[in-house]
Amino acid sequence: MPRTAVVIYNLGGPDSPDAIQPFLFNLFNDPLILRQIAPVRWLLAKFISSRRAPVAKEIYAQIGGRSPIREETQAQVDALENALNTELNTEGDFKVFMAMRYWHPFAEECLDDVVAYAPDEIILLPLYPQFSTTTTESFLRVWQSLVDQRDIKTPTTSICCYPKEDGFVKSVAVLTRASIEEAGGLSANPKLLFSAHGIPKKFVETGDPYQSHVEMTVEAIVKDLAIKDLDYMICYQSRVGPVEWLKPYTDHVITEYAAQGRPIVLVPVAFVSEHSETLVELDIEYRDLALKNGAASYIRTPTVGTGEDFIGGLAALVKKSMGKSVIVSAEGSRICDQSCVACPLS
Repeated sequence: MPRTAVVIYNLGGPDSPDAIQPFLFNLFNDPLILRQIAPVRWLLAKFISSRRAPVAKEIYAQIGGRSPIREETQAQVDALENALNTELNTEGDFKVFMAMRYWHPFAEECLDDVVAYAPDEIILLPLYPQFSTTTTESFLRVWQSLVDQRDIKTPTTSICCYPKEDGFVKSVAVLTRASIEEAGGLSANPKLLFSAHGIPKKFVETGDPYQSHVEMTVEAIVKDLAIKDLDYMICYQSRVGPVEWLKPYTDHVITEYAAQGRPIVLVPVAFVSEHSETLVELDIEYRDLALKNGAASYIRTPTVGTGEDFIGGLAALVKKSMGKSVIVSAEGSRICDQSCVACPLS
């Protein structure tokens, strides 16, 4: 029977206090994060990671000194593997693997396990619903480099994105409805904020489709909610450095609407698992900001995690991709046109 290896990948996170600084170095040494020539980028990454490490340790100390993203992703690995092997009625065996961009298990560690499995086909599946050069493309470049170095010829398909995938959208919408009710329902006049991780504005101006994908996701969620005159907006969190990032900034928006004495319902739309940005930035820092500025309440919608609809949607994407044997360009220029395998935009 044919064997299919599915590699799901994400950013990763430090698994101990000692891992925080090297994790940050790996992040800032990525040429698609700090877009400088290699020697300059290396020096900047060393400087920034050493400067940010003490603050980052304080952040992670609030959630046990480490990121939970590996355990969260392992639960998604197990759920997806179960869905593929028991629910799709597809001939063949599926094994799902995990890879992280900036901490263990790195792409090279994952590739070792994939090669040992000896699959007939490999499918690469991002845990980033919206494509960005800073996330999906960054991983694909690393993966392709490793494959080229090892001269691996296994047919491979890369799923680039799924900003409007039905299962993902339905999962977020169900959780959002529950949050609106928790905030007192529509009669309480909540302000609904769809928050996504930001990227520098100049990246979008030079062709990164991330912002448009976020907007597609929110449009699809709002359509699924089908709430007349829903008061919502898109905003962007987690900016760092002096450059301009995508606006409006989530903290600025929270301050503005909290001052009106309204409930704030915040929905993360670019994260599919819990980690420091949800558990600290959203749950602690932004909650304090909202309540101190007068919000009637602050409700943060959970991420989709291992929700049945979300995992079912991922399984459907995998099934749609089987047998395509196409590696989508990691350069970004054709990532979402008609050549994009298993992309809802095609």
